[in-house]
Amino acid sequence: MQHTPKRRRAALALGAALIAGAIALPGAAAAVGQLALHQHGGAQRAAGDQTQAVRKAIKNANAKNVILLIGDGMGDSEITIARNYQYGAEGRLPGLDALPLTGSYTTYSLYKDGTNKGKPDFVTDSAASGSAWATGTKTYDGAISVDIDGKPQQTLLELAKANGLRTGDVSTAEIQDATPAVQVAHVGSRSCYGPDTAACGTDALQNGGLGSISEQLLDARPDVTLGGGSASFQQTAKAGQWQGDTLFDQASQRGYQVVSDAAGLEDVRKADQRQPLLGLFTPGNFPTRYAPTTATVGGADQAPVTCTPNPARLDTGLSLASLTNKSINLLDRGKNGKNGENSKNGGNSKNGKNGKGFFLQVEGASIDKQDHAADACGQIGETIDFDEAVQSALAFAKQDGNTLVIATADHAHSSQIVDNTPPASLSTALLTADGTTMKVSYGTAAAGASQQHTGTQVRIAGYGPGAANVVGLTDQTDTFSTMSEALRLGGDLAALSRGARVDLSVGAPRPGQRVTLTGSEFAGDRQVRVTVGSTDLGTVDVIDGTASVRWKAVAGKATVTFTGVQSGKQAAKQVRVR
Repeated sequence: MQHTPKRRRAALALGAALIAGAIALPGAAAAVGQLALHQHGGAQRAAGDQTQAVRKAIKNANAKNVILLIGDGMGDSEITIARNYQYGAEGRLPGLDALPLTGSYTTYSLYKDGTNKGKPDFVTDSAASGSAWATGTKTYDGAISVDIDGKPQQTLLELAKANGLRTGDVSTAEIQDATPAVQVAHVGSRSCYGPDTAACGTDALQNGGLGSISEQLLDARPDVTLGGGSASFQQTAKAGQWQGDTLFDQASQRGYQVVSDAAGLEDVRKADQRQPLLGLFTPGNFPTRYAPTTATVGGADQAPVTCTPNPARLDTGLSLASLTNKSINLLDRGKNGKNGENSKNGGNSKNGKNGKGFFLQVEGASIDKQDHAADACGQIGETIDFDEAVQSALAFAKQDGNTLVIATADHAHSSQIVDNTPPASLSTALLTADGTTMKVSYGTAAAGASQQHTGTQVRIAGYGPGAANVVGLTDQTDTFSTMSEALRLGGDLAALSRGARVDLSVGAPRPGQRVTLTGSEFAGDRQVRVTVGSTDLGTVDVIDGTASVRWKAVAGKATVTFTGVQSGKQAAKQVRVR
């Protein structure tokens, strides 16, 4: 018993060193401690009574910042497989296993229609599950932040922005993929990536909808957006005021900083509503950390394999941990001084400390994708990548003292650690850090087909203010409440834009004179529509509660009207041109 803490500290130190060295196969954990696993207490993880440690971990639910980390497809089995391989059976994942408060949550979705409409669909997809934590509303598979009747639901990122917080959305997948999309878009089909996607249907701009996920992302205007998916931004808008422009051109015209490689990202020193950051580093999903393995029928009876680095992996400056660190550095006002301070006219400054905080969602996307492919090394590498991002978030939170960190998954997956090689299922043998063989089986699809999600509850763990709310059994929709209540977010957009007003740069303009029309205090809105009399001047982005547009004065009397697109709030002022 007395040697257990020493053994654990040594094991963690070894784990940290191995991460730094990017070694695929760590040394055997059994050689680290003074007690062997077969000895009394040799496998014990807890060092004595944990009561005081748990009490110390519980903090009142008043956070300045929230960092939500999602391991896509990362069920308990995927976590255990990665831990066993990388650190051994008695080892720990330095990020996930360091979060002090842990629970489980249910992930089921709902049926959209038919006799079972509104009833549980026990195995969710990423879209429905992500919509649940992003909006607090259960929905159907394939839906992106709309309810089962197709009505858009406000997302946590949208509410955080409306309440004066800075926001970020990070993924190793295409940024239009389900998990990152649920924070910035509202569509009936998760495949509605860009203007060219036929599946958009009535959601397409040309059909009167809100537009594709990529177009809605530009409207949502997170301060920081990082991931893959550049291919969709090369498509051209089919309707609206940017019709005929590519989405990349549109982004530039709307003030985005667009970067496409590690060097470009490194050069970014500031990201806010005036110059939001859009970093798209691959046409599709990121390459994985480890080269793929192929599970086969009878594969677990073959010689165990060691995972090898993927030569196609992106620059380490684009690892998930690096993207997480960069996002935190840009979003944390303590790092940027006056960078991104709320406009005195924006209305957001009324929210006290909320105006100085941020909400950041980070996704490790390809645990799921490699699990679908029955690729054990692929999913292990992505889980380790994700764990390193959790370590980054946790290190910041410990230093900051006002940050809630939550790490969880959208659903579980099909990989299983088995004792004997299944006679018909796909399987792989892996040589673990213990120097022994771990057999992993995939039994939900045949070779070449996609392995299925599973409907089991998954782990959720937290650190910081409000983390106690993840303990026990909750649902994904509870996670929305945990985060929104920790940040004290107001959800009444009309109330947030209640003080909206209109000002003119020239009080009594002459015919033909250029006048700047400014709507301010539109905190609850991301865009406003501007009209002067019967003339429609189009939709304008709201920057820190304020939107401006130039107008060439026409003789006569007219009413200048700004209408909040999200809140419906109107502000008007009469102008007489003499």
